Amino acid sequence: MEFFRIRKDIPFMRHALVFNVVSFITFVAAVFFLFSRGLHLSVEFTGGTLMEVSLSKPAELDPLRKGIEGLGYNDVVVQNFGTAREVMIRLPSVKGQSSAQQSEHVMALIKAQDTQAELRRTEFVGPQVGDELATNGLKALAFVVVGIMIYLALRFEWKYAVAGIVANLHDVIIILGFFAFFQWEFSLAVLAAVLAVLGYSVNESVVIFDRVRENFRRYRKLNTVEVIDNAITATISRTIITHGSTQLVVLSMLLFGGPTLHYFALALTIGILFGIYSSVFVAAALAMWLGIKREDLIKSGSRKDHDPDDPNAGAMV
Repeated sequence: MEFFRIRKDIPFMRHALVFNVVSFITFVAAVFFLFSRGLHLSVEFTGGTLMEVSLSKPAELDPLRKGIEGLGYNDVVVQNFGTAREVMIRLPSVKGQSSAQQSEHVMALIKAQDTQAELRRTEFVGPQVGDELATNGLKALAFVVVGIMIYLALRFEWKYAVAGIVANLHDVIIILGFFAFFQWEFSLAVLAAVLAVLGYSVNESVVIFDRVRENFRRYRKLNTVEVIDNAITATISRTIITHGSTQLVVLSMLLFGGPTLHYFALALTIGILFGIYSSVFVAAALAMWLGIKREDLIKSGSRKDHDPDDPNAGAMV
């Protein structure tokens, strides 16, 4: 399906060096902010108090969240679970206050507005659990990266695997850099968004690499730069359809999903935008500079396959 077709190839690779210099500067800045400021980790990672409260009427989350923040608790997470009358509250650890004292303060506030409110459950999430979650999250990220590299190496060739994984890590580091610079809360939901961006970004790279492989078979007289430019130009319509529709859904979550989905949708928004950019100007350019050529993707067949006068010859992929 195509909305439009561009007849003349756009010379993307002509400007590859400029765009990759911009990418490198952005990447270095993201790494700098990660080390200098660090991530603002949520309660799941740092430890805190988890409360489950049952109300007599549907909860108004925003007023409740602001009321709890008025007690002196920052980065409070308030969300529904189960029904509209069931509320889950996460409070960060406060020096000099126990988990029981925190829950008492919050319940006093809630009962002032709803005398029939009940505390169903309260528990303390310790730093040890937070460390374990952080470690498991990093392991999950590492497994995804290794899996993507193996997949690309098996499907294409090692040069494409290197180019694809560098582009994917470029997207991830930039997302983390944004969260470090603005000190946005980094939660398990944001980690899930980062993992989703990895898969989403590699999909775009695979589409372009597939078209590059097809072009190497189809256009014998084009050089590598011309093949890549044609591949990117030919997939622009598909990119606009898929990424545009996905971005609309993510923006809907960002604008109307409320505080619970805000940072999750924000991470996806950044990741999708940079994913498109990196697939074209990072992955494709790196593959070009690594020296991809027709022989990397196509195995030699019969003598007919080498006949330069046969436009359909020579290709077992």
